Amino acid sequence: MPIPAARRSSVPPSRPPLAARAKRWLYLTHRWAGVVLCLFFAMWFISGVVMMYVGYPKLTAHERLSHLAPLDAARIAVTPAQALAAAGVDGSPDLVLAATRGGAPVYEVPAAHGQAPKVVDAVTGALLPAADAAVAQATGDAWFGGQYASRYRSTVIEDVYTHSRALDAHRPLHRVDMGDPAHTRLYISSSTGAVVLDATRAERAWNYAGAWIHWLYPFRGTALDPWWHDIVVWLSIAGVVVALTGTIVGILRWRFPRPYASGSRSPYRDSMMRWHHISGLLFAAITITWIFSGLMSMNPWKLFTSSAAPLARSAYAGPAGADPLAPPRALIAALPSPPMELRWARAAGQELVRARGASGATHVLSATAARPEVLDEGVLRGAAAALVPGAHLTQTQVLRDYDIYYYARDEHAMMGHVEKPLPVWRLVYDNPQATWVYLDPKTGQILDRQDRSTRAGRWLFAFLHSWDWTALLTRRPLWDALLIFLSLGGAALSLTGVVIGWRRLGRKLRALQGN
Repeated sequence: MPIPAARRSSVPPSRPPLAARAKRWLYLTHRWAGVVLCLFFAMWFISGVVMMYVGYPKLTAHERLSHLAPLDAARIAVTPAQALAAAGVDGSPDLVLAATRGGAPVYEVPAAHGQAPKVVDAVTGALLPAADAAVAQATGDAWFGGQYASRYRSTVIEDVYTHSRALDAHRPLHRVDMGDPAHTRLYISSSTGAVVLDATRAERAWNYAGAWIHWLYPFRGTALDPWWHDIVVWLSIAGVVVALTGTIVGILRWRFPRPYASGSRSPYRDSMMRWHHISGLLFAAITITWIFSGLMSMNPWKLFTSSAAPLARSAYAGPAGADPLAPPRALIAALPSPPMELRWARAAGQELVRARGASGATHVLSATAARPEVLDEGVLRGAAAALVPGAHLTQTQVLRDYDIYYYARDEHAMMGHVEKPLPVWRLVYDNPQATWVYLDPKTGQILDRQDRSTRAGRWLFAFLHSWDWTALLTRRPLWDALLIFLSLGGAALSLTGVVIGWRRLGRKLRALQGN
């Protein structure tokens, strides 16, 4: 018997089951958040492929050394002690001599942390002022040995290629454009007059399709700059959520036991929806992985910031020696050819000079006796025992090949400018943070430090994001083919999502206008 109208109206509508409501919110979240975020996904995948071959501009050691003029012993009249006195520094051997300012040899004397070094003329001994436009143009002229004309452009505090905080001590930067075939742009420190960054025209152009868009640098240098870090972090978190919800939806909609009536295991008849569904199932894991590892690259909430005390570098360096430092002329005479750079340092109580030529090869000299120096491994190991405060050195492992944490990348890669020589020592300490220190036994130089937190960051960011597994990096182009294939799959998933989302949004807007 039919229920009377009065009785029908008194029956409260039943609510959908909790599972049905949860599924509806799952679908809605993925559907509408994906309208915007799939556009970011596609942008990240495509720009990531560009970054495999064109990195963010940086000045590598090879670029810097190969453009310097050899040091002319006859011109250098000032000793290291005189340079330190002119800079008002007492007893520090950590200074560099190279022809970095307008092609003339100068000493760079380190200042307090975060500040640019002081510059002393190696010919006259004068403490030099900040570099003006004339000095910057002279530095540009010397970069290619006077072969190409330079054109001074302007000074800039920060532009699209100079967001690196490592350049802060050198700002404002002078921009000088060179007339070489690559149309190189030089960024020159106003503090020292030395080139701190170079970028060819091709690098500058490709960066708009690579690092600039990949790292969301359109938000830098704007009113949103203070929130850039948070924008990247929360967009990445939202991206992970959208990718996870999409994966769940894709699995729920896929007919595993038997196909739909159409013969397909996907319910979607529209080709764009069907390809989005299939590509989502195929490339969901890599999409989630890459977005999550991109989030980890930002070190959110300081997850990978070590809690260990700073290295006791002064204890490792040891006390200053009583013997005076040899003049540069004597050091240059002890080398097989004039170097591009002399760098003074102290390690394990020994005063050393690291001399480097245009190829980057390093010769180690005694800074006092001006002769080749071979470091005593026992003395070096004893000094290294004091590097980590409150910890004991438990192992000294000799690495003649790269390990999973210490390895070299191509110069254009994000950390490609960091030199990774071999062989090295891996020093293992027993502090709570499980510190490792990588040390060059030839030069005594501390190359890297790893703690438990930074090693976790290496897996969650570098490994998952760049697939920089050494066994794979040494088998190129396998690495290239694999990453390009996965990137194209992720881009297909994202671009089909963009089309579907905007179609749906368009229908909703037209329906609202019709009402």
